[in-house]
Amino acid sequence: MANLSDYAEAAVLNALTGRTTLTAPAAVYLGLSTGDFTDTGSGASELTIGSNGYARVAVGFDAAASPGGTTQNTSIIDFPACSTSNWGTITHFGIYDAATSGNLLIHGQFTGSGKTIEVADVLRIAAGDLDLSCA
Repeated sequence: MANLSDYAEAAVLNALTGRTTLTAPAAVYLGLSTGDFTDTGSGASELTIGSNGYARVAVGFDAAASPGGTTQNTSIIDFPACSTSNWGTITHFGIYDAATSGNLLIHGQFTGSGKTIEVADVLRIAAGDLDLSCA
């Protein structure tokens, strides 16, 4: 299960109460962390963009199933190869509305104990393996 960020919760609430119009981002990007992002986006540090080969990756999702259902990534997600020094053990993810900076929309924890990424490793997520749900 994933969590909406405070930013996304406010945007949805404002849209559902007629205060604003909710506009979908042109693209969403997957970011990685060694700890929990928290709803404010400040709980853990995302890996440093542009450092050691790290960059957020654009990701597409299928249409969500019925209320309470899930959505999942529609294609393979390949991060750039880790270079110069290890990224550490990746345990959490964040979905952003921009490749750099931008707003954290959704965050969650990968299942299992995480994946340690060392120099020359490529983190790959198979199509259909990144599931998001709201409850």
